Amino acid sequence: MRMLAIVSLALLAAPAVLATPATAAGGLAAHRAVYDLSLKDASDRSGISGMVGRMVYEFNGSACEGYTVSFRFVTEIATGEDSRLTDQQTTTFEDVRNGTFSFVTRSYVDQKLDHEIRGSAEVKGDALAVDLEQPRKLALDLAMAHFPTEHMIELIDKARNGERFYESRIYDGSDEGDKAMITTTVLGDKQPAGTDDAEAERAGELADDAYWPVSMSYFEETAEGDGLPVYSIAFKLYDNGITRDLTLDYGDFVLQGQLAQLELYDPEPCQE
Repeated sequence: MRMLAIVSLALLAAPAVLATPATAAGGLAAHRAVYDLSLKDASDRSGISGMVGRMVYEFNGSACEGYTVSFRFVTEIATGEDSRLTDQQTTTFEDVRNGTFSFVTRSYVDQKLDHEIRGSAEVKGDALAVDLEQPRKLALDLAMAHFPTEHMIELIDKARNGERFYESRIYDGSDEGDKAMITTTVLGDKQPAGTDDAEAERAGELADDAYWPVSMSYFEETAEGDGLPVYSIAFKLYDNGITRDLTLDYGDFVLQGQLAQLELYDPEPCQE
């Protein structure tokens, strides 16, 4: 499963540019969110008979110092009589103002290191300069794309301004870290908080807040015409950037993510 899907979900639980009870005016909401994951659907072709997991996501930083994301995505996948435990651990740092991004992801299968991705990228003129250290040393130039936090800021701005559909590009070091993805996003009208919603209650002080329903599809840059997305995600987005009621559709299988815990941190002061 691609890192980008996991990273995108996690980042959609993070940055925003709106003031909330947990943020300073204009700041980003620092927080720790825990999501319980379960298998919603799987085709026979997937070979998956069951899947459960948990994602733990932590976001900190400030506009002037940069933003750090740490998250862990653990799943137990059942395939017939066998099962395997996957554990993905990712740390990123992004400086939106200066256009830099660094990342490291280690993926474990049954507690053994299976894959490591490490690198950085920087905006240079109208392109991205990417330097990879793992899994191989490589320097390359890519067309301009948003980094994850910047991409989320764009999403929040579009929602606030009433836009309902747009296309963008995102780079976050997915797969081998050598390409970006095209995203198409559909934003619904803001919805009031519903009643008898146990997941909303776990959002604490956000439980009564309105949200936007959002769906996003991710495509390979080389895709032509009306090709199918690599995967799609859907979620309910609060106006501080925190999300819940997540759905990750990989085509052959679909995961559901429910917010289990949410802790809001005091914002870090930004010294100009």
